[in-house]
Amino acid sequence: MDWDKLRIFYTVAQAQSLTKAGEMLAITQSAVSRQISALEERLGISLFRRHARGLLLTEQGEILFKTVCDMVSKLQATEVSLSELSNRPKGPFAITAPVTIGTIWLSPLLKEFSDLYPDIDITLLLDDRELDLAMREADVAIRLRESKHPDLIQKQLISFSNSIYASNDYLREFGIPRNIDDLRHHHVLAYASHIDPPFDDVNWFLEHPQVRELNLKPRISMNNLSGLRRAVKAGMGIAALPDHVMYRTRHISTIALDVPHPKTPAYYVYPSELKNSKRVAVFRSFIQRKMAEFNF
Repeated sequence: MDWDKLRIFYTVAQAQSLTKAGEMLAITQSAVSRQISALEERLGISLFRRHARGLLLTEQGEILFKTVCDMVSKLQATEVSLSELSNRPKGPFAITAPVTIGTIWLSPLLKEFSDLYPDIDITLLLDDRELDLAMREADVAIRLRESKHPDLIQKQLISFSNSIYASNDYLREFGIPRNIDDLRHHHVLAYASHIDPPFDDVNWFLEHPQVRELNLKPRISMNNLSGLRRAVKAGMGIAALPDHVMYRTRHISTIALDVPHPKTPAYYVYPSELKNSKRVAVFRSFIQRKMAEFNF
């Protein structure tokens, strides 16, 4: 099969449109259509079917698309390997991380990393959902739960601490809870547990057996840790949050209650084909050092 035709097929499958594929490839729509028709004639099958949403792959098209995706992934890995032969790490490097880690802690560090490795072109993708590293939606990920994907390599970086927080203004108004029973007289904040949490046991504080016996109704729940951080800072109540989320937040205090505080492991994850990448190695070394410095 002609690689040019496969490349055009791959682009059409992604764009679900001949016109958009032509724009991405800088060729005319009619040229795209001719190449797809020639590939279908060569294989003796239909690769696409028209739908209101655009061009959708047929069953045979899905099989070919998966194979071409594997080819593209291997070509990208080869390109990485070739570029890493130089002494200095360079080239595009996409990092994905949970929103709170990325906005509060990681993004301020990227200037230092960029100064150390100016030839690495960084893209930071902040998303609490897990991007598909095997399909190269990103090169590396910082994740707060263990990956089960067989084609990914993961290394534990650190275990983040968790604490119970409230603003100083809130504590001046409502007092400091000295024991679990005192929580009856306080406002508590929670993560919206029915929505995919950023890490397991995100509501560990409220799920403790003694706290559950109080049948506390959260004053507010939300599906974003940065939002909970802002709610705590605004004096809306008490919340359990990872310490890295409250990093350098002023006018905030931790509350000492007799509740075990769990640790949240953080992992450095990347595709196996990037195991020899210098960019992957130097970034891992960098963030390990910075995490140790901040004593998370």
